[in-house]
Amino acid sequence: MRASFASDPAQTMGRRVQEEESTFRSCFQRDRDRIIHASAFRRLKHKTQVFVEHEGDYYRTRLTHSIEVAQVARTIAGALGLNGELTEAVALAHDLGHTPFGHTGEDALHALMAPYGGFDHNAQAIKIVTSLERHYAEFDGLNLTWETLEGIAKHNGPVVGELPHALSGYNALHDLELDTHASAEAQVAALSDDIAYNNHDLHDGLRAGLFTEEEIAELPMVGPAYAAVDQLYPDTDSYRRRHEALRRVFGVMVSDVIDTSRSLLAASGATSARDIRHLGRPVIRFSDPVWADLRQIRAFLFKRMYRAPSVMQKRAEVTKVVEDLFPLFLAQPELLPPHWARQVADAGGDATALARMVSDYISGMTDRFALGEHQRLFGRQETA
Repeated sequence: MRASFASDPAQTMGRRVQEEESTFRSCFQRDRDRIIHASAFRRLKHKTQVFVEHEGDYYRTRLTHSIEVAQVARTIAGALGLNGELTEAVALAHDLGHTPFGHTGEDALHALMAPYGGFDHNAQAIKIVTSLERHYAEFDGLNLTWETLEGIAKHNGPVVGELPHALSGYNALHDLELDTHASAEAQVAALSDDIAYNNHDLHDGLRAGLFTEEEIAELPMVGPAYAAVDQLYPDTDSYRRRHEALRRVFGVMVSDVIDTSRSLLAASGATSARDIRHLGRPVIRFSDPVWADLRQIRAFLFKRMYRAPSVMQKRAEVTKVVEDLFPLFLAQPELLPPHWARQVADAGGDATALARMVSDYISGMTDRFALGEHQRLFGRQETA
């Protein structure tokens, strides 16, 4: 049964370009389907989560991460009586704006774009779904509903202060009420992101040999999970033991968000999605004890995985790739593909407009394409 504070597709604030709605899909389902069919979504298959895409077939990519986030989000939304289709749409779209090489690529591109307004992957996701995807005859972008766009823009909370250019430009045309919290569905997508990456980064770090099972068994939540598995399955092999333990950690996080959020929603007095937006505080949260445990797990992962010497070496190598490509395309825009070169001509020599086009082009690259372009244009492979 859907809760009164859930987002109702019948009460949507609509699309920027009016369309005839489907007779057999809700507007939020249609948004989800358009995201799945977007070129940017397919490219997530070859974009880094932590490890560069070609380093191993078993490591998560942005695509597999987004699918895992959507699975968690559907579960939580269903338990809380929220709209699962909107929740899934935001979850699937939340990483569309990521550059090649994950946060490393984003950091490099943000520094290069500092004179032109910087780079932000959440804002870039909005630009992709409102402008850069160009497949439909009647509009640029995917023409998503206001609720989905709002969720993509502010699933992590209100966006205040100086807005990234990619977000401010669209918001001037279609007010997403950036100073309020997002719907409960978008908040679920944000917490599901935390759950997914904390869990799968433990998996991937173990597979990469960055730490051992004995070491993570000393972490909160993880240790009790291993103890429970050892009691139930004392003779299981190490691979099954690891999976059984980490899926229990996963379950603890999901159950905690459901229980905590159910109480917060009941106490909020909200009777509509609008009420949720104007509460002034999030309603989808971990409990304080679990959040404290997660901070310890994240600190461990930061030191032992995200800043591991082998990962840092790779970060330096791929940073060089972005730092080489950006000024080259800026100085020689004729090297851009023909349809991008036409946009350069339309910019009429505006340096900022050119830089933003180059940023759009590079940020849309997959890991393998960026590495291939670097090898082609510079005659060497920095990450061999």
